[in-house]
Amino acid sequence: MSETTALTVPTVAGSAPLKTSRFKVPGEGSSVTISIITVVVLFVLWFIVTNTGWVKPLFLPSPQAVFQQFIEYLTGATNDKPLWQHFAASMFRVFSAFALACVTAIPIGIAMGMSRVARGIFDPIIEFYRPLPPLAYLPLIIIWFGIDELPKVLLIFLSCFAPLALAARSGMRSASQEQINAAYSMGASYAQVIRHVVLPSAMPDILVGMRIAIGFGWTTLVAAEMVAANVGLGQMVLNASNFLRTDIVIMGIVVIGIVAFAFDLFMRYLEEVLVPWKGKV
Repeated sequence: MSETTALTVPTVAGSAPLKTSRFKVPGEGSSVTISIITVVVLFVLWFIVTNTGWVKPLFLPSPQAVFQQFIEYLTGATNDKPLWQHFAASMFRVFSAFALACVTAIPIGIAMGMSRVARGIFDPIIEFYRPLPPLAYLPLIIIWFGIDELPKVLLIFLSCFAPLALAARSGMRSASQEQINAAYSMGASYAQVIRHVVLPSAMPDILVGMRIAIGFGWTTLVAAEMVAANVGLGQMVLNASNFLRTDIVIMGIVVIGIVAFAFDLFMRYLEEVLVPWKGKV
């Protein structure tokens, strides 16, 4: 039966079958059209509310004012640095921290999932600092590492590390015991079982962990750029808030959100390419 075939239920003998749904699984089907309609409706409401004077521009500027600030920052017409410099600085901080978290947290998470010794060493540390908000240990990072680029990257790195490590640890338990025993019965070594059975089973969880981690990274960006930064999207938003420039604040928030959403779409594409079996077996 194809995915678009309607489900039917039997009724009284001789009557026509009752159509219940064109999908077989709850939540199945594309939501792109609904998402586009939602965004358009929110934008229209924003336009109406701000242009009819229901809300003062100090609290919510109009879309035109926000777009005007975007153009001015894009062309370098403002007294501040152009948008591309803020964008480049923030991208460097977020993605360098994210890359560093990937090459450290994923192996540690894998080790935690495969070894009780590694789990005993790293689990208390991760579980202790994971619930802490970044602003709680920001002063300590400044005292230890100064106010250059290192504390900014380190703060974002710490926010990315925990979800990545825990996702990798959880993923290592995804392979069923039957799969592992089947590999052993065909003569596979311990390393081959890890490489060809356990790691492929863990990949969906690891990729989800990467999506969550980069989200935490962008969330921590503003806090990280509080550390004596003079360039960056977070610094631009903080500086504008000091002067009650709500239009610049919203413009910066929109840019950060769009970049984060674009990377999330890229990660979803990687999931489809790297783990095409996800949700199908």
